[in-house]
Amino acid sequence: MSLVGWWREFLEELPEDWERAELRLQFGSPETCDRASLLLGPAEPFKVDPKTLRFAASRDGSAQGPDAITRLLDRLDRARIRGTIELVGSERTTPEPERVTISLAAAWDTAVKGLPPDWSDLFGEIELISTAYIDPAAVLCVPINPRREGTSARLRFRSARVFGYGASPGMVRRCLERCDEAGISGTVAVLRVLSDSRPVATQGPVWLSAGKTI
Repeated sequence: MSLVGWWREFLEELPEDWERAELRLQFGSPETCDRASLLLGPAEPFKVDPKTLRFAASRDGSAQGPDAITRLLDRLDRARIRGTIELVGSERTTPEPERVTISLAAAWDTAVKGLPPDWSDLFGEIELISTAYIDPAAVLCVPINPRREGTSARLRFRSARVFGYGASPGMVRRCLERCDEAGISGTVAVLRVLSDSRPVATQGPVWLSAGKTI
């Protein structure tokens, strides 16, 4: 059977979700191996020993694709270069992990439930799944005065449960509900929290981060 014929049989044996296949070619002499190496150049074969070449085929762009390997092996067949070919290994496509998403409002509820019952002030963060959501989310969350963190997809805000600087927990939740309604996805986290703070002639506690007031 021709080398192309063997390769086509290997393709039928590989699982439907194969991603990469490793092939080994063995020849009768070092001279034949050298000729084959030149003709297989685009596949970047390497010598295992003077009479053996090894190379890969892939469907993810990391090596020559199956059609290209067919054409390269056809070069050997047309040049009457005889050898034995083996499929020595294969890898399957790694499935993408399933993204589990919950609404931003539900994420806020979960974050608040984990706080001490007497919490008074917090510094929170909304991390969006894409920077494309930054502008619409910022508009929908105007009542909580969100601030973007650098060029990231994160918006930060303050909340006060009873009194002081920051939006009320209910207002935060309503803004996040509006984001949910607009199809904006992400996560919510509490970065800092204080309990039972009692401001005296101030709008609430002052936090500093990298020398800046937040």
